[in-house]
Amino acid sequence: MYDNEQYLATLAIFLEQTLDPSTSKHAEQELFKAEAEQKDFPIAVMQLVTRESTKQSVRFAASLLFKNYIRRNWVHEDDSKLTPEIRTAIKESLVDILVSVPSNIQLQLSESVTLIAENDFPEQWPNLITQLTSKFSSGDFARNNAVLQTAHSIFKKYKSEFRTDPLYNEINFVLDQFVPHYWQLLQATDAFITQYANDKPQLQTLSQTLLLLLKLFYDLNWQDLPPFFEDNIDECMSFLHKYLTYNNPLLDSMSEDEAGPLEKVKSIICEICALYATKYEEVFTMLQTFVETVWTLLTTTGLESKYDILVSKAMAFLSKVVKLERYSNLFAKQDVLTQFCEKIILPNMYYRPIDEELFEYDPIEFIRRDLEGSDSDTRRRSASDFVRSLMTYFQKDITTIIWTYINQYLQRYTENPRNWKDKDAAIYLLTSIAAPGSTTKHGVTTTNEFVDVVEFFSKNMLPDLQTAVDSGQPVLKVDSIKYVYTFRNQMTKQQLISVFPLLVKHLSSSNYVVHTYSAIAIERLTFRFTKADIKPYTQELLINLFRLIEAGTTPETLAENDYLMKAVMRVIFTSHDDVAPYVSDIMGHLNKILVEISKNPSNPRFNHCVFESIGALVRFNCQNNPEALSSFENMLFGPFQMILQQDVVEFVPYVFQIFSQLLELHTEPVFPEIYRSMLPALLTPAIWENAGNIPALTRLLHAYICRDASSIVINNQLEPILGIFQKLIASKTNDKYGVDLLCSIVQYIPTETLNKYLTAIITLLLTRMKSSKTDKYTLSFVYFVCFFLAIEKEGVNPDYVIQAFDSMQHKLFFEVLNAFIIPEMQKIQDYTEKKICAVAMTRLLTQSEKILTDDYITVWPSILAALIKLFEAPTEIKKDEEEELLTYDFEEERQFQSAFARLTSTGKLKRDPTERIEDPKIFLAHSLQTLSQRYPGKINDMISSKLPPECTHHLVQYMNLANPSGCI
Repeated sequence: MYDNEQYLATLAIFLEQTLDPSTSKHAEQELFKAEAEQKDFPIAVMQLVTRESTKQSVRFAASLLFKNYIRRNWVHEDDSKLTPEIRTAIKESLVDILVSVPSNIQLQLSESVTLIAENDFPEQWPNLITQLTSKFSSGDFARNNAVLQTAHSIFKKYKSEFRTDPLYNEINFVLDQFVPHYWQLLQATDAFITQYANDKPQLQTLSQTLLLLLKLFYDLNWQDLPPFFEDNIDECMSFLHKYLTYNNPLLDSMSEDEAGPLEKVKSIICEICALYATKYEEVFTMLQTFVETVWTLLTTTGLESKYDILVSKAMAFLSKVVKLERYSNLFAKQDVLTQFCEKIILPNMYYRPIDEELFEYDPIEFIRRDLEGSDSDTRRRSASDFVRSLMTYFQKDITTIIWTYINQYLQRYTENPRNWKDKDAAIYLLTSIAAPGSTTKHGVTTTNEFVDVVEFFSKNMLPDLQTAVDSGQPVLKVDSIKYVYTFRNQMTKQQLISVFPLLVKHLSSSNYVVHTYSAIAIERLTFRFTKADIKPYTQELLINLFRLIEAGTTPETLAENDYLMKAVMRVIFTSHDDVAPYVSDIMGHLNKILVEISKNPSNPRFNHCVFESIGALVRFNCQNNPEALSSFENMLFGPFQMILQQDVVEFVPYVFQIFSQLLELHTEPVFPEIYRSMLPALLTPAIWENAGNIPALTRLLHAYICRDASSIVINNQLEPILGIFQKLIASKTNDKYGVDLLCSIVQYIPTETLNKYLTAIITLLLTRMKSSKTDKYTLSFVYFVCFFLAIEKEGVNPDYVIQAFDSMQHKLFFEVLNAFIIPEMQKIQDYTEKKICAVAMTRLLTQSEKILTDDYITVWPSILAALIKLFEAPTEIKKDEEEELLTYDFEEERQFQSAFARLTSTGKLKRDPTERIEDPKIFLAHSLQTLSQRYPGKINDMISSKLPPECTHHLVQYMNLANPSGCI
């Protein structure tokens, strides 16, 4: 046992060292070591968080360490780091600590509570709500805010989850336990705001309480209208209306840019009203009152940035209401629609000084807001959405009104080009009325029948693109490029091809937003182009894109513009092997970029595109080309070894994926020595600790086992691999990868070696099934047994698999069949996995002697019925890898945000021991014919007497496929 005080002092030293860049690396390693070695580690860290005698910076660092420890370890129930006793101790004390520490530490501990609650609440932490509500205080609102913030952090997930019975059970549990205390605090807060109307410090704290209470109101009402709120609907709505109209100079924001407490409160009230208008319209009897109030609010609120979120949420509420048919008559008059346009839409659509500042001084933020919807709380986008909502019932009227202003703005610009903001507003208005639905990353799919978007572009916008690159107003150039991006589906391919050279030309613009938008449009247009379409421009495109990327002078600025890197990736994808003549130059740029961003990986999207580009170049240039393969390895091994040596954790999984890709491309008989020398490092436990490494390492080990199984056995490396399998199979998160690794082992490790370990392997699999079965693990287990049955290998056949189980217990395989294989097999949907299972069952039915013995014959018809049900169950469509790459949409995947992001360009683990069998149904038919010839009458009798009629019907169809006579 360690000396507690000494241990705490040591942890405090290491935590302080993490705050100094010169000592942080060593300190972090020591903390990881302490975490691995000492079971009471999280308790000790919690003690440091609470100690007032410890430096405030160290206490904060301890709270961060504790939160990250919980994030890494809590859900891994198989991990011995967190015993049940420690888990209980943490849950019993965490809320008490939360309300006793400073606010910056409270936030970290609040997130820790949320992380635990995601896994344990309510089943394994039923008293959490009681723990939280017991901390409410009638006078300490700073303490109340800590509890409310934690509750909001836990309950906000209700806004994003699908409706399920367990979710509704949890929400009902929360409502019963939490809402009575919540309601009392809401009323008390209202009373205190009145009492302390002239006390600014108290009002500031109370306004934060009110904001959190309203956020919780939204959380708890999202999925369905709770009975308590329905029973008190009038009081609830009166309360909301009171604070939507509440004003107090003491709560005014002193900044023109940052929203104050009241703006935030009114914004969330508008969100609640939008929710009620959308989902609970029948009980929202004050809706018309709120519409009038919000209308007044919008027409009296200033143009300062601090009001942007409030104005946006207020317009979002009106956008919901105008789409409600029963209230459409409120807005049906021409003068009302005109006022909407004049007083709400036009003032908020116009380009403001803050937009100009953002365009010039923070262009990447300008682009993200404008393009990705991160500007959903901006006036301009909200006004545009409001226009689209008005068009639900008043399309022709709104189009007519807006066209009037579009023409006025364009005329003012024509008379004086200095009025470029008028033309910009006209374009934005046109875009709003042209697309009744919101614009997505796929472009507009339907347009307003009263608007000719292509003609408008040709007449008003094409001239801006045809002028010299750095002449004219850059905002209007961006408008034109974005218009092509937005309405690309309305243009013919030939029209896009004619515009494409203009986009390529604008990559040389000195304006950041202009050249970035050009890259964005080019990237999207390539989805409609072939390699022949872009071949005349490919080299110029890549030269300009790399020049723009490499203009960054630090790792952070080089990687900030992922749009440029995404365009590089798409150009390489589309060009395919057309880049072969200058592939060395491309790799030179990618290596330079890779070395630089490895110093500080700051942009996951940019990083992902870099590795996708490398994977694509390998894929297109190294297939059946040993010379190119060797050249790529020479170019990549240097930077890759640097990444591994420096443990750049964000990049290591990518490196392993490309190593797998390179190794799989080797077809020569002699295994490459450079890869063999890497294997010992891949078998060390430490490298498997990072969850992001596991999928990539599993695939890489498969490549080793597939190509070099005999050397692995000779060099005594099989047992470390089996140790990795054992660790993976014990994890609910990683058990699938353990099964993948095991499939490689049984397929390629020599049978005489496999025999020594088979009993232990099956014992591990069944022990895990007994101790902590999950649906996912059950399907993985079923797949493994089927895979084992399906492989064709010397000494391995269905009877070998049966004997492996039955040698442990008489008829154990019979139990496995009845308990897992037969009832669960139909749930497998992946095309290849399903095919493997089908072939496995066919081999079991028709190539096993044991299955026809007295011990097993009774299960034979059930296996056949299960196999036929598998054939008839839904199947995922088999994806062609080339098609997958060409249609790969980076924005749809978003998987780069997780610990492991699969590289589409490197392909998938290719493993199909049944690939020689084209149609498993025909394989079944032929195999049954052969079997019936060996056992005349016996097979037909079992099929006719034991097989369900619907299965017999399908079986006849399979027999007809194989043999038109249909007889067995």
